Amino acid sequence: MNWIGETFTSDVGWGHLKRLVDIGNRMAGSPGEHEALTATRDALDTLGARNAHVEDFGIQGWIRGSSRIETADGVVDCIALPRSPAGTVEAPLVDCGDGLPDDFADADLEGAVALVSAGVPDYYDRFIHRREKYYRAVEAGAVGFVFRNHASGCLAPTGSVGTDADPLGPVPAVGVSREVGARLARRHAGDTVTVGVDCETPRAESGVVRADIGPDTDRAIYLTSHVDAHDIAEGAVDNAAGTATVVEIARTLLDRDAALDRRVRIVCFGAEEVGLQGSKREADLIDPDDIQAVVNCDGVCRGRTLQYYTHGFDALTAAVERVADRFDHPASVRPTQHPHSDHWPFVARGVPAVLVSSDDGDRGRGWGHTRADTLDKLERRTLREGAILLTALVDDLASTDRMPRRDPDDIAADLDAQDLAAGMRATGDWPFSTE
Repeated sequence: MNWIGETFTSDVGWGHLKRLVDIGNRMAGSPGEHEALTATRDALDTLGARNAHVEDFGIQGWIRGSSRIETADGVVDCIALPRSPAGTVEAPLVDCGDGLPDDFADADLEGAVALVSAGVPDYYDRFIHRREKYYRAVEAGAVGFVFRNHASGCLAPTGSVGTDADPLGPVPAVGVSREVGARLARRHAGDTVTVGVDCETPRAESGVVRADIGPDTDRAIYLTSHVDAHDIAEGAVDNAAGTATVVEIARTLLDRDAALDRRVRIVCFGAEEVGLQGSKREADLIDPDDIQAVVNCDGVCRGRTLQYYTHGFDALTAAVERVADRFDHPASVRPTQHPHSDHWPFVARGVPAVLVSSDDGDRGRGWGHTRADTLDKLERRTLREGAILLTALVDDLASTDRMPRRDPDDIAADLDAQDLAAGMRATGDWPFSTE
């Protein structure tokens, strides 16, 4: 059990976290993202992982220019949402409140600019993703989209639009702070406003880091994270912390006395923030039967209680509960579907996959996707505790017999039952043949 004490005093993961946030802009397809991929490869190689390498792949690039909202009172602060098209629209501003499906049905958005909150009220039974709100507004006839933060602090939110089929969204989209959004709704709902976005959209290259540890077995545990971040901040929580945790877990698994029963493949994706491009590509390349299970770390250091989405895979839920009982540590287990991170392309193929994040009591993103996603929000203790628990989870899954798969049709049925299917269809993210 010496590995627990060593992990609780290790600075390998925290050091890698600092390395990533100090890069600055890690936007998908940017030089900073490539630097982060290379740094992660080098960290894994230094630890002794086998065949650590970066494999590049092409994506639709997006480079931020200027953006603006003009009202009768003047220009207000905003930032463009990545993969918004360049363009300027002049149209009436319509306040769509929280952006629930009924809000769009009730609003007259034909030829209008939609103003939509990033939040979801507590009484509503599911989270509604930004892209669902964007495409519901477009479907209702909106020619522009203004996404207002639900959290206080004068922080405009970012987050991509676009689909796999059409990587650039159809209408200009910008984010504004909660305070600016409230002022727009109060003073300018119904007024004509101008929304403009300038950007460049070249072809670009992202990549994926791969490395192996443990015995060279046919079937592997996939330990994953994403390396990219939005260009407006350090991307500390989302998701430098996830990749740093993966590096710390790799160190622990390589250094501890007990041998792994199964190969662990470490995969750190690029281009997650622009539609899960890296993980979708990886899932297409891999035979699902070669994967024992996927453990995906995304947002793991926001709070000390880890949150596990297990997607109806009972064996994953059981493994998480065994580890929680072993360490007498709280765990927030959610067996529901969560189609918004790099585990999802594997779940959609019936592969057991768990998304590991944090349960900090906030239904939203917290500081994520704003300029405030910075290193000072995180603690070494939280990263170290998470790495200990997830090392134990990976080891547990590696020693388990073949994990039962789920029929993708059953995953699709879960999405319908949990009121997620309609939103995924609206965003072009429905991967199943069922209607």
